Amino acid sequence: MTRHNRFTNPPQNRFMMLLTTLLLASILLLSSPGIAIHAFSNTPILGKPVYYPKAKISAPLPAQAFFPTYQPTTTQMHTAVQAPIIEPYESAIQKWVDEFQPSTLSRAAMVAELRWFAATAAPFRGRTIRVVAEDIKTHFWERDVLAQAFTEITGIHVIFDVVGEGTVVERITEQLRTGRIIYDIYVNDADLVGTHLRSQGVVNLTEYMAGEGAPYTNPTLDLEDFLNLEFGQDYDGNQLQLPDQQFANLYWFRYDWFTRPDLQAAFRAEYGYELGVPINWAAYEDIAEFFTGREIDGQIVYGHLDYGKKSPSLGWRFTDAWLSIAGVGDVGLPNGLPVDEWGIRVEDRVPVGASVARGGAANGPAAVYALTKYIEWLNSYAPPEAITWEWVDAGPMAARGNIAQRIFQYVTWLSADEFHEPGSPVVGADGKPLWRVAPTPHGRYWDEGMKVGYQDAGSWTIPQNVRGQRRAMAWLWAQFAVSKTVALEKFLVGGTPVRRSTVFADYITERIDNWGGLIEFYRSSDETKWTDTGPNVPDYPRLSAIWWPNIARAIAGDLTPQQAMDAIAQQMDDAMSKMRMTVYSPVLNPIQDEAYWLAQPGAPKPERPPETPQTIPYDELIKQWQQ
Repeated sequence: MTRHNRFTNPPQNRFMMLLTTLLLASILLLSSPGIAIHAFSNTPILGKPVYYPKAKISAPLPAQAFFPTYQPTTTQMHTAVQAPIIEPYESAIQKWVDEFQPSTLSRAAMVAELRWFAATAAPFRGRTIRVVAEDIKTHFWERDVLAQAFTEITGIHVIFDVVGEGTVVERITEQLRTGRIIYDIYVNDADLVGTHLRSQGVVNLTEYMAGEGAPYTNPTLDLEDFLNLEFGQDYDGNQLQLPDQQFANLYWFRYDWFTRPDLQAAFRAEYGYELGVPINWAAYEDIAEFFTGREIDGQIVYGHLDYGKKSPSLGWRFTDAWLSIAGVGDVGLPNGLPVDEWGIRVEDRVPVGASVARGGAANGPAAVYALTKYIEWLNSYAPPEAITWEWVDAGPMAARGNIAQRIFQYVTWLSADEFHEPGSPVVGADGKPLWRVAPTPHGRYWDEGMKVGYQDAGSWTIPQNVRGQRRAMAWLWAQFAVSKTVALEKFLVGGTPVRRSTVFADYITERIDNWGGLIEFYRSSDETKWTDTGPNVPDYPRLSAIWWPNIARAIAGDLTPQQAMDAIAQQMDDAMSKMRMTVYSPVLNPIQDEAYWLAQPGAPKPERPPETPQTIPYDELIKQWQQ
């Protein structure tokens, strides 16, 4: 299954946006007689900054003078006309252009983009929107910096809550279920796109931009510049969610240790092949064994890092493509088809089962292997306290300096100061990282043509019950948060890029060594092989809640890995059998003998023998990414 970007911008809508820009520029002229403005750049012809006084308009203009497709009430129209057009907003624009340095835009282009936001938001000044996002560094910066900037530039106030990811899912689920408005817009993982496309509970942004939302759509949004728009699209290419931040799950390792001649010689003597970036799980396990308990530079180190506390994040450890990395599922990008990385079989967009008996793979040999290796490595090669950690605890732990490698590193945590600040045990005397990131090693069931790993794509998502002006304000805010003006600065803070122009920026190229291979990853064609959960999961909140309690029981020894995966598959089948979605609702296959499905091509896959360990020198690998 392939999803294409199908954003449409019909000529009539482009004309309306152009007309809007010209008319807004004309209004600005009324506030400062004698000053001419270029309609397209908003740059004063006199060539110096202009600070506009309060608008002086003696008679109301027709509503069409502001937004050709927007029909405000008389009160709204009067407010829009009488509100100040620029000051104090022009001063705020000049201030924030200085703050948002560096940027991929020139200063003039930044000013023009921010003036568009200020002018377009004029009817909404003094209004408030509510926003929520998960607790990662990117969103704390959006709350503490971007929200203030947006308010000063547009006059729209932003109440920005930062909460746990589980809470974000709970609240958007409640809003969609009850119709009660909790937030105007969410940073909701695109993992839920399968839920949203089936429930039709969120705004179709493709339709909105082409219709009602055209006057509020930034002319410089430049959708083609986004890295992975497809993550938030339905089967037909309609955009339901706009990426705000994304971060891959990559392999992390201590490059300085892996390139030490004494350690290389010791590894070669013990295992008979070269120490390097592991290509498969067999090599990863050997490397984990080699480093665990070894003394390096006066400290005992570990060959693996993970987390195992009973919590919702334990489920993400598996649903964030761990099974796909092991080899569960079929070939195909962005997600396996007909069987995806959750082990759910989908036929003609309709989920038909998760258990092997129904053609799924959630309890097949590859899935059991994935859980088995997770538990073995957690118990044998990770710090003993790792079993008490959640993802938020484990995220920055490698920066302590006693971890040799991590197979499942969410790269958002690499933005933590500990990975970059002088004096850190993972930073060299030259201020450069001693660590690197590389492709995720895959398990014995993985086949060429499958996705390689996972990318989280926290995406702006507007519930359908947010309408009218509230929807327009929410959409303006979302675009501001991903605008080219701020995108580079946001990446430098949080390490979660969504734009190509960011990762290919000259500023980044000049400092590429600061990110330990992350930039090379995002610039490579391989980046598309790391994808999100995709559209095949019909109800993410309900199904994801099944995983972590069963995995916790397997960690505790109450269930074998086979029993735990059997329980997960059966409970997902039971849940899907009760779902009544608006479109593409699950219709389960009849139960058949598992041997029938295991004999069919693709997933579910029968038992496979252990693979031969394979490694590759990092410097050779990075050259492949740079091609």
